[in-house]
Amino acid sequence: MTEFFTGALAAKHGFFTRNGGVSTGLYASLNCSFSSDDQAHVRENRTRVAAAMGVAREHLLGLKQVHGDGVVTVHHPWAEGAGPAADALISNVPGLALGVITADCAPVLFCCGDGVVGAAHAGWRGALAGVLEATVLAMRNLGAREIKAVIGPCIGQASYEVGADMRDAVLARHAADARFFTAGRPGHWWFDLPGYCTARLHAAGVKAEALGLDTCALEQEFFSYRRKTLRGEAATGHQISVIRA
Repeated sequence: MTEFFTGALAAKHGFFTRNGGVSTGLYASLNCSFSSDDQAHVRENRTRVAAAMGVAREHLLGLKQVHGDGVVTVHHPWAEGAGPAADALISNVPGLALGVITADCAPVLFCCGDGVVGAAHAGWRGALAGVLEATVLAMRNLGAREIKAVIGPCIGQASYEVGADMRDAVLARHAADARFFTAGRPGHWWFDLPGYCTARLHAAGVKAEALGLDTCALEQEFFSYRRKTLRGEAATGHQISVIRA
């Protein structure tokens, strides 16, 4: 059985864990990324996620994520694995499930009372570029008014050490964002990605909360690119977060 967490959203949604799938080895077990792993395993994993969301696998849609600020408005399904290059998708078409895959970046799910939902993939680059605000704007253009968002499992500040180049890029936008960094080793800081995303959403007029689940620290529940890198492992899987219109 697939395992997932939910937040305070009216639309059916789930932040799925790494458990409940058929993949093996470093991808064990609910890896939902087509970029690696046995493709038959990924299809079965995504079938299980789709079933948990109450849709056919063909209606579970995803993107070629590029760490940018592009948003796609979905009017109809596309072929599996043929999603456009972007980092967020929105829809008001009943029966479609919008998904993003992550392995430390923040999955952010959105909904409102007007039937519009959204899903965004927000690593630090995408969040800095404005993918969250772009998602909110696209939803409002589709008729959304009171938007709520939940930031799902992502790397927590205690696990996310960054260098000066990354900190400088964030502070170049707004010096006050230094509050999302705490000092670490010389020339390094610990970055609060979920706190940063929450603040950007609040500034955009969105009611937002973070689940506070650290993907790097919680090995039994989540895949983590940072953990894989620190261990020198060859690969890792990706969990999926989904919301249904």
